[in-house]
Amino acid sequence: MSHPLYTLLRRLEAAHIHFTVARHREDTILITLTLVGERVEIDVFEDGHMEVSRFPGTENIVGGEELVEAIIEKNAE
Repeated sequence: MSHPLYTLLRRLEAAHIHFTVARHREDTILITLTLVGERVEIDVFEDGHMEVSRFPGTENIVGGEELVEAIIEKNAE
């Protein structure tokens, strides 16, 4: 039996949905999808369960370089 992570990756590949794989937490693998109109984050845990966050958007341009600078300043550690 295959782990749900591999099943998910195969399904995304078969659907030709671009994704990235990352590890930001020790207990999950993060799969990120960037789709038209939304970004989706799927956390896959060792036990196979998944938690999904969806971030819909309009894809409108909301700023330029000044907005990039403001975002960096606001979120700098």
